[in-house]
Amino acid sequence: MVLLKNRRFLLVFALLLTIGLVLGACGSSDDGGETSGGSNDSGNNDQNAEEGGNGDFSVAMVTDVGGVDDKSFNQSAWEGLQAFGEENGLSKGEGFDYAQSESDADYTTNLNRLVRQDYNLIFGIGYLLQPAIEEVAGQYPETNFAIVDSVAEGDNVASITFKEHQGSFLAGVAAAKKTKSNQIGFVGGVEGDLIKKFESGFVAGVKSVNADIQVDVQYAESFAAADKGKLIASNMYSKGIDVIYHASGATGNGVFAQAKDLKKNNPDENVWVIGVDRDQYEEGAIGDTNVTLTSMVKRVDVAVKDVAAQAMNGEFPGGEVLEYGLDDDAISIARTNEEALNEDIIGAIEEWKQKIVNGDIDVPSTREDLEGYLDSL
Repeated sequence: MVLLKNRRFLLVFALLLTIGLVLGACGSSDDGGETSGGSNDSGNNDQNAEEGGNGDFSVAMVTDVGGVDDKSFNQSAWEGLQAFGEENGLSKGEGFDYAQSESDADYTTNLNRLVRQDYNLIFGIGYLLQPAIEEVAGQYPETNFAIVDSVAEGDNVASITFKEHQGSFLAGVAAAKKTKSNQIGFVGGVEGDLIKKFESGFVAGVKSVNADIQVDVQYAESFAAADKGKLIASNMYSKGIDVIYHASGATGNGVFAQAKDLKKNNPDENVWVIGVDRDQYEEGAIGDTNVTLTSMVKRVDVAVKDVAAQAMNGEFPGGEVLEYGLDDDAISIARTNEEALNEDIIGAIEEWKQKIVNGDIDVPSTREDLEGYLDSL
């Protein structure tokens, strides 16, 4: 009797042991599948990339130091990426995303991180990322990259540029038609070839309307120093300058802040700001009035969305330099402030725009070209 019980016990024990082994094997298989899809395992990521992964397209961007909410070109790029994602059923973190850069040292780190996360296309927003884009793109030829506001080498890199000097020329026309003091200011971010395009085009536009107008040009040497932008604007306005055009990213937030402070203290104060990259009308709002005369709108969002769509459709323009300008509506002058931008100013803007599009005017994009242009006036 005891022997029979022991045999039954051993039989039940063996059966339970077999079931446990089977279930354990199934569990190990499932866990292994989940691990192989993890974004932190570079070896598994490489294998998935070679096999085509799950076939989904993903895109991300690395911001310049101004941040994704700089109310300027970083924000415009992010808005374009969001629009692309929404149109294609993607969501933040699952199809599109961004990496924030707090300093120049973050550019390469952020690019490498997004590569490891298997994004098919990675944008670098701003010309300061150009060296990092070239370095990382050279290391990962199977990943596509795009740089905004610069030209980078590489068959897997698309370079997105704009004819900012054309839009800045029209901003200069608007400023010249609006000023009462015949004194106008320009606030740049970091002095370099790109921002000099804004400066040269703007001064040319001002002088084309009235060669006697004085233009004070100053640089903050930063795209993320609102306090310095405010200080420069304070000095300019105190000297009698009544219109300031900024091409300085988040630094320009300080220009707006100073203009609004002056307007708060004296509602009759004649101070204006011309925004950049996106329509910055909202940044100039103060009570029932607005200090934003207009904005030189550079459709970074349109360009980002366009290149992302090309990449998704297998038509990525690697190795190409894309240039967007007035003739394809990628550069424009905002007309949101209808009260400030009267018919006389709009008429002048349209007149000069037509001359540029028709090729009657070759807008200067460098200081050297500007000197020659001014000599011809």
